[in-house]
Amino acid sequence: MKADRERISRSIKIARGQLDGILRMIDEDRYCVDISNQILAVESILKNANREILHAHIRSCVREGLKTDEPNPKIEEALSLLDRLIT
Repeated sequence: MKADRERISRSIKIARGQLDGILRMIDEDRYCVDISNQILAVESILKNANREILHAHIRSCVREGLKTDEPNPKIEEALSLLDRLIT
């Protein structure tokens, strides 16, 4: 993986902790809106981690696969599309 492993790992661990918290909230029969807000927070963390991983993949692996070190407008276009799809 070409993305910042420590950063991605930290984000995933935070999401895991939040998921454990959500399970406790469900067990405690907490307010539905509060649970939903926590779920949205986890989704955001996972989307951002996924975006970072995919960006790194396209910028390194795909670029290497194209055998060029020059910026490739098609890669940047794909990254822009990816941002729109994941958001």
